[in-house]
Order: sequence, then C-alpha cells, then structure tokens
Amino acid sequence: MMDRTDTLRTLRFSSMPGIIGSLVIAVFTTLATPAQAADCVILLHGLAKSDGSMKKLEKAVAKAGFVTVNVDYPSTDFPIERLAGPAIAPALDNCARNSPGTAEIPDRVHFVTHSMGGILVRQYLSQVTVENLGRVVMLGPPNQGSEVVDKLGSFPGFHFLYGDAGLQLGSGKMSVPNKLGAAHFDLGIIAGTRSINPILSQMLPGTDDGKVTVERTRLEGMRDHLEMPVTHVFMMKDQKVIAQVIHYLQHGRFKRNMEATAGD
Repeated sequence: MMDRTDTLRTLRFSSMPGIIGSLVIAVFTTLATPAQAADCVILLHGLAKSDGSMKKLEKAVAKAGFVTVNVDYPSTDFPIERLAGPAIAPALDNCARNSPGTAEIPDRVHFVTHSMGGILVRQYLSQVTVENLGRVVMLGPPNQGSEVVDKLGSFPGFHFLYGDAGLQLGSGKMSVPNKLGAAHFDLGIIAGTRSINPILSQMLPGTDDGKVTVERTRLEGMRDHLEMPVTHVFMMKDQKVIAQVIHYLQHGRFKRNMEATAGD
C-alpha cells in the first residue's frame, strides 16, 4: 500500500516521457480501479428462450463495469430441479475464471434473471450456499406460480412446447416456486404491468404482464419491488428496465422518481 509521499512521487514520475512513465500510469490506474470491477453478474433467461434474449442486458451490465456470464440452458428439456445445477454451477466457475486480477474468485457474484431464470436461482440457493453471493434482480418471475400454466398446462401441445419445467411454473400441486420458500438473500424484483396478449391476460386476475400477475411476482423476504409499464416478453430489453437493474446491482435498491436528482 502506497503512502501519500509515495503516491506524489509516482504521479511526478508518471509525467516523464517514454515507456517507463506510461507503465507507471497503467499501474497507478489499476490500483485505483473500483472494487465493483471484480464483481460478476450471471444472467439467466426464461422458459423457451436463449441467452440471445439477454444480450442487450448483458452488454449494458458489462459496460457498467461488471464481469458478465450469460448462461444458455435447455429450459424445456428437463425439470427445474435438473436444470438449476448444470446451469448455475459452471457459471460460477466462469465468474472465477473471468474475474480481473489475480483473485481466485470475484468479490461478489450477482444474478440477473428473466421469468423462470429466477426460479432456477431460488432452486439452486435452496440447495447450495454461495459464499460470495451479492444481489439478485428478477424480471417478471412467477414466484408464486402463474395461473396461465394452471389453465393451459393440460392442453395438447403445452408439454411438447414447454416441457416439465413449464408445467412446474403453475400454482397447483406441481408448483416448484411455491415449494421453495422465502428469499434469504438480497433480492429486488421488477414486475411488468403491460400485456401484448389480451387472451392470456383474461386468465390472470389483477394487473399483469401477459404471463404473470404483479402480485405473483412478489416473494417473502424480497428487499425491493418495482412495477414498470413493460411486457413479460420484452422487459429484459427495455432500456429503463436495464437502468433499474444496474442501479439495484450498484445500490441495493431501485431508483424512484423522487431520487432522480439524488446524485447516486
């Protein structure tokens, strides 16, 4: 650790022309890098989606200074219990490999999820302790199951399209979300209030995003909850949603209108 005198000497020395001066500037800049740069964010897409649906969000989170791991997993091929471990464990390893510097593990590992991706995180954390777990942001999670699955799950073709995991996202006996209990981690949830599917919305009581009601996104133990005028299908690509995700990762809360000039 440099004291004040050493720092001033380094600054004077870095003003010298040539290669040595440039090297000193590079070293000094590295020492000043915020701790946040060592944090890693794992992104998990929703049911019947791919990592491509999270690309815009991934790029924005990386630009904000985080290491990112955008996971692609076969969401319709297996039950949630069999999806969670193979999707998340390798992602944690990737966080360690991709972290800057010489640290073997990142300072913290955060999760940003869309829809069923949030249920995978809950499933995994119910079985495994992540010692350096940071914050979790869920977008449109069916944390209490979705009535859409209750009403359409028995229809011909539903299981073919959405697999066992799709059937587990209801609110009945097969519901995995309702078996996982409260959140014992730092959790922020964004719920959509707009729908592009009026037929599905008619199956949902109350305000919804076309797939999940606002109420059923909530989870006991969550730290913050925010409603936004976005749809389930496209919320992870919405610029204002992305800004809120990054704000939560950085500050542990969403940004309300009253905070617009707070200078965070």
